[in-house]
Amino acid sequence: MSAEQLDQRVAYGFLRVIFGVNICFHGLSRLLGDHAAFLAYLNQSMAHTVFIPKAAIPPFAAVLPWLEAITGLLLLLGLFTRFALFLGFVVMFFLMVGVTLAQNWDVAGVQLIYCVIYFALLSFRDRNFFSVDNFLARSKVSAR
Repeated sequence: MSAEQLDQRVAYGFLRVIFGVNICFHGLSRLLGDHAAFLAYLNQSMAHTVFIPKAAIPPFAAVLPWLEAITGLLLLLGLFTRFALFLGFVVMFFLMVGVTLAQNWDVAGVQLIYCVIYFALLSFRDRNFFSVDNFLARSKVSAR
């Protein structure tokens, strides 16, 4: 393996792990924190959106922290990485729909950064060497 290939693998691993920590702790902080305050924030920020029924917000607020925590943990470990990245894209889609309908353009801009990171991690997944996925794949090959 060349130094350039190693650098690419290390860089990918760092980005995946750091991003996984970020997403995982988004979810964990909401699960362990004040859920009522999070729900109140969502209700307030979505109060003026015409297309999002008010009844849809509490179930979304209940599911979102779990999706974030699971997605982040999978990315942190590099386990089911492809699935975790697709799940992250789906979550970002729904978040982006909500913030753009609420016309919260500052948050939409930040969410675009998250989408770019998901894009980069999925596009360069062949560099996902330092991961549970790769360990399991190598173990499966050596067991044959």
